[in-house]
Amino acid sequence: MQHPDAPPLSVSELNRSARQLLEGRFGEVWVEGELSGVSRPSSGHVYFTLKDEQAQLRGALFRNRARFVGAPMRDGDRVKVRGRLSIFEPRGDYQLIAEAVQATGVGELLAAFERLKARLAAEGVFANARPLPCPPRHLLVVTSPSGAAIRDVLAVLAARWPMVNVTLIPVAVQGREAVPAMISALGLLNRQSSLDPSRDAILLTRGGGSLEDLWAFNDEHLARAIFHSRLPVMSAVGHEVDVTLADFAADARAPTPSAAAERLVPDRRELADVSSVWSAPAARGSGTPRRRGPAAGPPACAAAPPRRGARPSAPAPGLSSPGD
Repeated sequence: MQHPDAPPLSVSELNRSARQLLEGRFGEVWVEGELSGVSRPSSGHVYFTLKDEQAQLRGALFRNRARFVGAPMRDGDRVKVRGRLSIFEPRGDYQLIAEAVQATGVGELLAAFERLKARLAAEGVFANARPLPCPPRHLLVVTSPSGAAIRDVLAVLAARWPMVNVTLIPVAVQGREAVPAMISALGLLNRQSSLDPSRDAILLTRGGGSLEDLWAFNDEHLARAIFHSRLPVMSAVGHEVDVTLADFAADARAPTPSAAAERLVPDRRELADVSSVWSAPAARGSGTPRRRGPAAGPPACAAAPPRRGARPSAPAPGLSSPGD
C-alpha cells in the first residue's frame, strides 16, 4: 500500500506496475468461453471478446500467432484460448494475449454427429437408394427462397434442360425454425403426391456455411422424415466437404446445389451433339449411319422421352407455387 506522504504515481507508472503484477502473478493460462466481436483488421491481428454467462474478457491474437491457428474463430464459436494476461498500458485495457486457440464446441458437435449416425445406420434409416427420375416431370425444390442455392439450381436447370417443371417449397434452412419447416414441407409434398403424380422428385438443398449453420440437416427427425418419404429425395447441402445426416438418409447425394441440378437433368446440348453424330443418312451399301463429327461422350443423365403433362420448352425453368 502506498504511503500517504509518497508522491503520487503517474498514470503510466500505475499501468506499468499493474501490468507487471498481473503478468507475474498469472503467467500462462487456459481460458474457455464463447467468441464475440471478432475482428480482423488489415494488420493481420485478430481481436475478440471471450465471454461466459457472467463476464467477458478482451483478447488479442497477433499476426505471428494467428497464422498457426486452425480454428475459424467466428462469433458464437466456443473455444479454449491459451495465453497470458496483460494490460495495454497506453489505454489501461486489461486483456488476454492469445498464443493458441482450439475449438471446443465443434468437437462436441462432431462427437454427437458420429453417435447419432451410427445409431440411425443400425436402424436402417440410411438404406434408401431409389433411382431418381431423369429428367423429373416435376421437381420439388425444398430450400430458402432467398439463398444462393435456389439461384444456382435454376441457372443450371435453365442451361441444361429448360423445359423442366420446378416448384420451390420455401423453408428456413438454418436456425430454430429450420427443422420443423423442412419436416412439414416433406410431409406436405408426400401427402400431395397422390393428387399430382407428375411430382416425382424432391431436391433438399442449401448453400455452404459453418458446421453450426448446417446443423439442422443433422437432425434425427429430419433424417427419419427423408427416409419415410414416398417420393425419392436428393440431398445437396453445403460444399463438397460437407456431409450431413440428410445426405445419408436421402436416396442420392450431390456435393453442391449446382451439382444436384446437373445430376437431375440431362444436358440438351450433349444430346444434340450425339444426335448430330448419328443422324446422317446411311452410306451407300452400308446399313449403318455415317458420323458427321467426333464422337460425343455420354450425357450425364439419360434423357427420357417427353412425358404427358410435362411443361413445354421455355427460356428458363418456371417456378410454380406448392399448391399449383
